[in-house]
Amino acid sequence: MWYFVVPEVVFGEDALSHLAELKGTAAFIVTDKNMVRLGFVGKVKEQLALAGITRADVYDEVEPDPSLQTVHKGIAVMQDFEPDWVVALGGGSVIDAAKAMRAGYERPDIPIEDIAPFVTGLGLGARCKLVCIPTTSGTGAEATWAIVLVDRSEQRKMGLGSRDVLAELTLVDPIFAAAMPPQVTADTGMDALTHGVEGFTSTFKNDISDGLCLRAVQLVFEYLPRAVSNGSDMEAREKMHNAACIAGMGFGNSMAALAHALGHALGAVFHVPHGRAVGLFLPYAIEYLREARAALWAEVGHAIRLEVENEQKAAAVLAQAIRHLAGSINQPLSIEEAGIPLEALKANMNKLVENTTADTQLVTTARIPSEADTEKLFRYAYDRKSVDF
Repeated sequence: MWYFVVPEVVFGEDALSHLAELKGTAAFIVTDKNMVRLGFVGKVKEQLALAGITRADVYDEVEPDPSLQTVHKGIAVMQDFEPDWVVALGGGSVIDAAKAMRAGYERPDIPIEDIAPFVTGLGLGARCKLVCIPTTSGTGAEATWAIVLVDRSEQRKMGLGSRDVLAELTLVDPIFAAAMPPQVTADTGMDALTHGVEGFTSTFKNDISDGLCLRAVQLVFEYLPRAVSNGSDMEAREKMHNAACIAGMGFGNSMAALAHALGHALGAVFHVPHGRAVGLFLPYAIEYLREARAALWAEVGHAIRLEVENEQKAAAVLAQAIRHLAGSINQPLSIEEAGIPLEALKANMNKLVENTTADTQLVTTARIPSEADTEKLFRYAYDRKSVDF
């Protein structure tokens, strides 16, 4: 038995106007300073005012790869403000932080670090509800119950979450995606792709998630290059915004795998943007899992119209197609191309291996690497060498 849970989703042009239909008195807007600068927070406040929610406090201190410290600070502010709505406006970092803040606000008796996938019965929603408004097209955080935070003291990313922290409402409005610069569009788009591919091939894959994951992969291959090359292409923007949410709904209920474990480790140590890191490792992870998921790599290949001669060659064909897509949008294909010196990689190898082997995404990986294999994966990814072990 398994569970499939997603928030209510309002999507398409002018989805933001649904805020005017909320019932409440006070909203706590979790965001970052860039969203304030772009005027997006003002747009949210306008719609909240139409709903009669005139008390709106803004917490704009969320950083990329949000920390436990930032979350705890936000919870303290919330306890004084006492909102009945938390509005998460931003990318995955903001949305993850908002999920954690809402949980900590409603259940201060439970440490944030203890929120785990099989912890249920939190009773969230009684004191306040959560609405997520994604402004990037990649993480799918608006549709998942996962929370990724950084523990600064231990220099590691923590994969947290529970079905109970899921947002009540998600608004997928492409107007916000149009503000993304090409680099962010590419980074987040590779994140959506990785979610779709890994969600379809994880050991928790299931019939309900499979179609969502494959459709997300198709949309990314078709529309990501257009969105990167022309940010004003609103059809591409809308399709990628939808793809990110669809991938979130899919992998959020089937989990990710090895590329995420490796990417989390690299990002925590070298501060590589999440989507760029997991996208970099995706082809290497596919090659490492070539036999464990041979038939599934062929299915993904067929879905995006690749010529797959047989299942044994499917992983190599798919990995090459992903590298071609990534290269076309100026994404790094190796750790070296990501700007990390070899000496720095060697100096931090023990930490990278430790972080990877402790990552929760390995639980749903079809072939779990040993510490020796994990180190080899990092070295192969540095040298841009196809995995042959």
